[in-house]
Amino acid sequence: MSGDILQRFSIFSLNVKHLSRFPRFSDLTPSSLPLPSPTVTASQVPLLFREPYILSGYRPIQQDWRCYLLSLFQRHNESLNVWTHLLAAVVLLIRWWANVDALGYTLDAASLPLSLFLVSSFTYLFFSVTAHLFQSHSEHAHYFFFFMDYVGVAVYQYGCSLGHYFYTSQPAWRESCVGLLFLPGAVFFGWLSCAGCCFAKARYRRPYPLRRKICQIIPTALAYLLDISPVAHRLFTVSWMGEPSLPFHALQIASFLLSALFFSCPIPERFFPGLCDFVGHGHQIFHLFLSLCTVCQLEALFQDYSVRRDTVLEVFGDRQLWWACVSFPALFLGCTLTALITMRHVNRQLQGKQDREK
Repeated sequence: MSGDILQRFSIFSLNVKHLSRFPRFSDLTPSSLPLPSPTVTASQVPLLFREPYILSGYRPIQQDWRCYLLSLFQRHNESLNVWTHLLAAVVLLIRWWANVDALGYTLDAASLPLSLFLVSSFTYLFFSVTAHLFQSHSEHAHYFFFFMDYVGVAVYQYGCSLGHYFYTSQPAWRESCVGLLFLPGAVFFGWLSCAGCCFAKARYRRPYPLRRKICQIIPTALAYLLDISPVAHRLFTVSWMGEPSLPFHALQIASFLLSALFFSCPIPERFFPGLCDFVGHGHQIFHLFLSLCTVCQLEALFQDYSVRRDTVLEVFGDRQLWWACVSFPALFLGCTLTALITMRHVNRQLQGKQDREK
């Protein structure tokens, strides 16, 4: 018996030795793959890339593009901005599949606004991740990726509008002046928020004047006030008893307002310069609350959809439903064109700057 045990032990030892010969992950990585450079202080990057009260953690410019991709796993002052939206996308996908399975969701005309809301959410999350991951490459990349980020925000605004209009709105609100002009207004203000942000980004230089923030906030605020109006009307006119979606709608409004506060004001880093460089600065908190807002929206819209999916076509009709949904890619194309036109103007400015420096 002891002989059998010794034999088995020797076989196990041989297997362990074989396992130790397996290639490590680092061995599988191509030796030519560039690694991100260590982060630097604010004084070591151009003025365009410096954020108020953030003194360190910047990635050097003009590295290989792959360095910025691999900086996903590097500690820098954009790390949490990237990971908050990456993880939000994963949470959205998990909650989507869970709700789809529970409701027996099928892709048809009645569910199209809900599907477009999810597409719009992934669009703004993707463009945001891309912008924060690659913007440090160069001034050209900085402008281009943030212009596309604004496109994602505009598309997300309209995706929210579709869900709120078709699943959340009440008949009394739809018959009001706001309700009658809601969908065309949502398209216009979505484009206006993108155009305003692109203009502000291209027009003003650091240190940014207050006018820049006004150009960004006012169009976005007008878009949000219109987009959230059917939700606000329902929250104030319908009893919350037997309405499981309303607490989620209330949470999404609270989360958005908090995210707007941290987007507009550089807090808490204003009071602790240099201490929030990697973790805890306002834009990271803005991302967290915006992600929470999106997750709450998804939960609320699924609750509303489960109640109203059988009556959507009867209430709104095929024509209005398809017109609203066709406007979604039209808005995306219009905002993308606006971003590219603004980028062309910025390219001329950057080229002129290079010519003056020669």
